[in-house]
Amino acid sequence: MSKKLDPKDVEIFLLENIDFFKDREALISELKFNHSSAGSASSLLERQIHRLRDEQKELMDLLSNYMETASLNEDLFNKSKDLTLSILGSTSKEDITTTVKKAFLEKFNVDVCEISFYENHEIENLENKTELSMHKGAIHCGPYAKEKISFIFKNQEVQSMVLAVFVSGKRIGILALGSFDRSKYLGDEDTTFIQYIRDIIEKRLVTIKPDA
Repeated sequence: MSKKLDPKDVEIFLLENIDFFKDREALISELKFNHSSAGSASSLLERQIHRLRDEQKELMDLLSNYMETASLNEDLFNKSKDLTLSILGSTSKEDITTTVKKAFLEKFNVDVCEISFYENHEIENLENKTELSMHKGAIHCGPYAKEKISFIFKNQEVQSMVLAVFVSGKRIGILALGSFDRSKYLGDEDTTFIQYIRDIIEKRLVTIKPDA
């Protein structure tokens, strides 16, 4: 009586002899598999075709996402470059403020953009009211309480915000972006871009007269 084959032994054998079907192509068409979704039988060849199609679709989706990301990155780079050159070409604090606000509103589709300057006693008062540290280089991002946001923005529709603090002479400056969407800025976003623009503003203001 012949010994009954253990399916596990067959599996191990095939894994150790991956070329087994190379010279036995006729067997491939005889093998049947059940699709988990439809429950119908199909040959190994058909199954491989379906697998290749699925893999191709995944690769095409990845490629599409990559191309879309690359396009968005290029667009952001070009807009950032234009804003940087505009800031460097500004001749006064008011000119910088107008340039930055216009760019964020029109090119970056930000709902509200403010650049404000405070004396030391004013910034201390703001810190007490908002409970946010306004030291040089500070970044704050999130859907803060409406009362807290109201100390930064006059627009009462703002639901979330990003703040970037910088120094301008003896005053403290705040670059603030506000959104009417409470989920726009949740506090876990990458703030590299706003930090970059903040630093460009600060560097340009150094070369402009404090009273300008």
